[in-house]
Amino acid sequence: MKPPSYLFLFLEIFEQEGGIQSYIQAVLRSYGELNDVPPAVIFLLRDRLEHSTLPASPNIRLRSLWHPNPHVARLKLAIALLGFLWHQRPQRVVCGHIYLAPLVAICCLPLRIPYTVIAYGKEVWQPLPQRLRLALQHASQIWTISRYTRDRTCTANQLSPDRFQLLPCCVDGDRFFPSSKSAILLEQYGLTGAKVLLTVARLWSGDRYKGVDVTIRALAAIAQAIPTVKYLVIGRGDDQPRLAALAQTLHVADRVVFAGFVPTAALPEYYRLADGYVMPSQEGFGLVYLEAMASGVPVLAGDADGSADPLQDGRLGWQVDHRDPTAVAIACIELLQCPPQCPTQCPPQCPPQCPTQCPPQCPPLDAGAAGIADPRCDRQWLRQQAIANFGKATLSQRLRALLTTPA
Repeated sequence: MKPPSYLFLFLEIFEQEGGIQSYIQAVLRSYGELNDVPPAVIFLLRDRLEHSTLPASPNIRLRSLWHPNPHVARLKLAIALLGFLWHQRPQRVVCGHIYLAPLVAICCLPLRIPYTVIAYGKEVWQPLPQRLRLALQHASQIWTISRYTRDRTCTANQLSPDRFQLLPCCVDGDRFFPSSKSAILLEQYGLTGAKVLLTVARLWSGDRYKGVDVTIRALAAIAQAIPTVKYLVIGRGDDQPRLAALAQTLHVADRVVFAGFVPTAALPEYYRLADGYVMPSQEGFGLVYLEAMASGVPVLAGDADGSADPLQDGRLGWQVDHRDPTAVAIACIELLQCPPQCPTQCPPQCPPQCPTQCPPQCPPLDAGAAGIADPRCDRQWLRQQAIANFGKATLSQRLRALLTTPA
């Protein structure tokens, strides 16, 4: 490996699950696959290398600063950062979390080494403590995942939008694609013959903005129009008992299925169980909406958050008041009344002659939006739009453009 020209710093990206971890892994995979960027070293504060899921790449070298004592780990990071900057003088430092930005600023500014800060979501939406705000203001660039995060960060921390460059989330269309529902999973969760609404989210008490409770409150009204509706909730956290009690109180417990934690590798099969993805939330972006659309599943999101980007300001899905059960119910009924379309069991790289499980009366898979009254119901079109705007190739193009922009 040539002497590294870039340095990336992250809190953790392998040992915890979540949107920011998935996002960072996608960015690093993209970096590793680019053949025209300088080599980079990745410093990891809380990850151990044996938990890495990144493929080997000549562009990337991982270095863990993990220690069972977090204070020792931060000291190790500070020493390693100073040593690296002094000896290697990289072209750019990319700080992967606002909490690391003060250390990066203290080390980079005296050496006149430009640094970039990645602003993901709610960690930068509110006024930051002075040391964090100053570190953000002195960054040469700020990369962010959505217009919403950009605008909220600017307003809260006196920043100009011109300082920001967009690097949105990315969906893997090779993993998430339409196919038939798994009969095994349908039976396991009691969903056979049901119209299935799906949410994939952390169920932590600090993340109630995800809107699982709002969807539960909407279920009774949805069931009046769609008697077979069931709500599959994937995720774990300390808020699940409250949500289960709410479903009992509203007499919809028989319609709510808490599946708990599902490994990342198994998620595509669960998306394919859904007739609609619903998460009336306040997201910085919302990778789950892209995963649903790439799987051919219509989506519902909030109307005042970062989901406006993956939903293309409502062109690709329903946007509603994220705390209004009535609005959620009306949109879910519309979504579940989308005309049925044939799934295919062919992964996207298969040739056109791949077989399908469509019965003879089904319309062709390539009927397109023109044959469907509401294009938000056109599952093949949704997938095409998700991949075109937020697929791996698009992420690589955007990342290359940012890396070649003078810092």
